[in-house]
Amino acid sequence: MFPDYLLLINLFYLRGILLPCMWFLSCSLHLYLFKSWMSQYDKNYEINEYYQRLQIFLDNKKKIERHNAGNHKFSMGLNPFSDMTFAEFKKSYLLTEPQNCSATRGNHLSSNGPYPDMIDWRTKGNYVTNVKNQGACGSCWTFSTTGCLESVTAIATGKLLQLAEQQLVDCAGAFDNHGCNGGLPSHAFEYIMYNKGLMTELDYPYTEGECRFKPDLAAAFVKGVVNITKYDEMGMVDAVARLNPVSFAYEVTSDFMHYKDGIYTSTVCHNTTDMVNHAVLAVGYAEQNGTPYWIVKNSWGTYWGINGYFYIERGKNMCGLAACSSYPLPLV
Repeated sequence: MFPDYLLLINLFYLRGILLPCMWFLSCSLHLYLFKSWMSQYDKNYEINEYYQRLQIFLDNKKKIERHNAGNHKFSMGLNPFSDMTFAEFKKSYLLTEPQNCSATRGNHLSSNGPYPDMIDWRTKGNYVTNVKNQGACGSCWTFSTTGCLESVTAIATGKLLQLAEQQLVDCAGAFDNHGCNGGLPSHAFEYIMYNKGLMTELDYPYTEGECRFKPDLAAAFVKGVVNITKYDEMGMVDAVARLNPVSFAYEVTSDFMHYKDGIYTSTVCHNTTDMVNHAVLAVGYAEQNGTPYWIVKNSWGTYWGINGYFYIERGKNMCGLAACSSYPLPLV
């Protein structure tokens, strides 16, 4: 306990960092919470960085508490990113290169319905792999790509594969993708189609390196890429209801970083193709208390959101989610 009090004194008098503590006991509680959070997520810092991360953690905690005290459809919570500013988070986890969403006119052919009130491909069979973790790399587009191809292949063959995100990071640059700086699932599907296959995660692990694709080890194949017309969210509903999960891109803003549960909505995000900065996988949809929403698989690990998933309001092109959506046709 004694070193903690020395740390408090150092925080107040030597470092000049203004902490949101009115009383010494309150500061002790904040320190205890931060240490517990560090232990939960296996965080360790050098002493100078410790001060910085503690301050950011407390700032984020205040933001979370302020949001949760308001009237919102979703709640926020502490998670593995709670020691990061949004600027740091964007640099490490989101798409940093401008994305070319080219599907102004898509080639998805919608039916006239009717559609079920809800669908969840996780419960229809063994069609969706477990939530993965992209780590500090803007490779979300590769996880959206593999997740979708894993699902469409499983639906067609009954065999659920774990496909290699790292192959896309290393090898798909010629198709307007940028490794850890971003890309789009539609472009990645084209790479897989023309490259004649994608290897499994077992044969091509998620570790940084040079392109090492081996055609004889390719396990999943694409014969065509289907783009849904820009802003046609009902086209997305049609595809998810009748066919398979769908990859899409949208804009993440600072509050989404702290998402815990509920139906995400935003009044500050944009809904145009030029602002998308994250790619994910729609595995279903439903409605709650009159609000329709998408069920979405993310790639930030299971300690974020609803065991790695989130819900986002459906029918309003929320944060541009209908700007860049696509899925592959599996070659089986």
